Amino acid sequence: MKILYFAWVRERIGKADETVEPPASVVTVADLIAWLSGRGEEYAYAFEKPKIIRAAIDRVHAKHDTAIRHAREIAFFPPMTGG
Repeated sequence: MKILYFAWVRERIGKADETVEPPASVVTVADLIAWLSGRGEEYAYAFEKPKIIRAAIDRVHAKHDTAIRHAREIAFFPPMTGG
């Protein structure tokens, strides 16, 4: 699946996107964040406060308990501000 990173999540990881194949044990958005966090200190830094990270599956906002099976693209971004 393709993973997209935006704003400071992208800056902390050092890349805008990548293609990954998470293990079968990764079932939800939260599982994916936890798995990505273990891929290196840059990922751990980006996801150090996982509850504030927003996600979108195939361009639709998703909660952390949303299943990711069949997802083609998952985007991660920080909370948005502004009006």
